[in-house]
Amino acid sequence: MSNEHSDFTAFALDRRLLAAVTKAGYTKPTPIQQKAIPVVLEGYDVLGIAQTGTGKTAAFMLPIAHRLANGPRLMGARAPRCLILAPTRELADQIGQAGAQFGGAVGLQGVSVYGGVGKRPQDEKLRRGVDVVVACPGRLLDHVDSGTIDLRAIEVLVLDEADQMCDMGFLPDVRRIIAQLPTQRQTLFFSATMPKDIRELADRILQRPVAIEIGHSRPAATVAHALFPMRENIKGTALLQVLEREATGKVLIFTRTKRRARHLAEVLEREGHRVSALQGNMTQNRRQAAIDGFKKGRYDILVATDLAARGIDISAISHVINYDMPSTVEAYTHRIGRTGRAELTGEAFTFTTPEDEGLVRGIERVLGARIERRLLDGFDYGSTPPRPSRPKMERDGNWTPRGVSVPASARPEARSATARPARPSGGPARRLEPRPEARRDPHATGAAPKPARRTFGRPR
Repeated sequence: MSNEHSDFTAFALDRRLLAAVTKAGYTKPTPIQQKAIPVVLEGYDVLGIAQTGTGKTAAFMLPIAHRLANGPRLMGARAPRCLILAPTRELADQIGQAGAQFGGAVGLQGVSVYGGVGKRPQDEKLRRGVDVVVACPGRLLDHVDSGTIDLRAIEVLVLDEADQMCDMGFLPDVRRIIAQLPTQRQTLFFSATMPKDIRELADRILQRPVAIEIGHSRPAATVAHALFPMRENIKGTALLQVLEREATGKVLIFTRTKRRARHLAEVLEREGHRVSALQGNMTQNRRQAAIDGFKKGRYDILVATDLAARGIDISAISHVINYDMPSTVEAYTHRIGRTGRAELTGEAFTFTTPEDEGLVRGIERVLGARIERRLLDGFDYGSTPPRPSRPKMERDGNWTPRGVSVPASARPEARSATARPARPSGGPARRLEPRPEARRDPHATGAAPKPARRTFGRPR
């Protein structure tokens, strides 16, 4: 098995697929594509480990489309032949788009199956007959229970981002789905990390797999990392300063909770930024609108929970900012994998407090190097040493979360009288210089403003 291919024409792919690859603008295969495509074409099971944003979807979709287009159908015309499981709606939709792009070029039909949208259109497509089903486990089992899908003809099973399926509690559903499949099949197992539970599942369902590991589960080398040490209660003001001083393109900001994401987006919007939020309580239509608006340039900033750490395939994200430290090293890998994609460069900024030091050391061990620490020149961090504390929500008139200080210009009574300066448009400054007005802002002193206390009913 040769794994060295300088371009896609070196693969034994259907000529219609090669034309689709050219139309999509692909020129040189990524490392995971170089190694995986020939192995999948030869029919082997695969255990693939590679960073997010390295081209795993095309690495399995191209050879699968070739196999289904050129191989015999074992059952009736309506039975699906390939099943791809994904943990989130966004990732399922992304894979479905790749399936339409490449599978459609060779006459294959597909459907994406996930919750949050109506079940009837999915039922109708399944009854008409499809070749490829891309599904989230829960909604797929709904179709299995209602009898609208028959999995007995599946020739290829793909588990994408399998580690997140474990994190989200999908393993029982995955095992139940696998029990519905024929034992004679090709199984492809892809992930950016490989925790113990997932490796044990892979050992049970893969038959003599070819292991392909790219980057040893490290974040992509195209991403530069930096830490911004600070106290919890000045994160909001510091974020505004970083956004003002850095000339950025698209910025993805991660928070730990849904409420925190929503309120941070509201604060940034009041400051004049084009921003949207993405979190689990939103309907699928609103989630897709937020992603589409970010992708198409309607928004410059997307504030998200870890829900969005996988499934956002936007190559132009210049910065990922961890407003809250992720809970695990693996989550850090997935978050910052949203930048530096498709061999472009990106930067990952992380706001850290003293209680995060243990996780920081774990991330540095994975990276194999110490991460640069940065301070904002001229920014008043306050004279009181930071104390370890858990992020908490603090009520005020606008339900602003703790750590999101609202400058005077953002307050309702001052917005009509205070114009916000234009954002800088020059190249990125390596030395972050303060704006003159930042020194005069009484709310950039590091002490969180004392909100007027009011009595609120229970928030919805």
